[in-house]
Amino acid sequence: QVQLVESGGGLVQAGGSLSLSCAASGSTFRINDIAWHRQAPGKQRELFASITTGGNINYVDSVKGRFTISRDNGKNSVYLQMNSLKPDDTGVYYCSAEVRRVVSGYDEYWGQGTQVTVSS
Repeated sequence: QVQLVESGGGLVQAGGSLSLSCAASGSTFRINDIAWHRQAPGKQRELFASITTGGNINYVDSVKGRFTISRDNGKNSVYLQMNSLKPDDTGVYYCSAEVRRVVSGYDEYWGQGTQVTVSS
């Protein structure tokens, strides 16, 4: 079992910055990849950044150069630094973790989400 808790969301003006954290607890040694997702009202959820246990990182083009994902395995946390925020970045931000089962296979765990609102 793994629990994920996001924090750091809030209201920021366009062009501003915001930092999000995702803290994991429980069987953290079974966590593989961690990803950040966001969902605007009425739109599909979008995976926009991911990081593996080995530190391999992927971003979608819309956030490249503006967002930075990082991971601190010692603290069981993943972070998201968001710069040059745009109103289109508004949405609920979630972290997810791929977690190995005891026997075989994987489960995906999700945090509760944190609201990010970028005003114009």
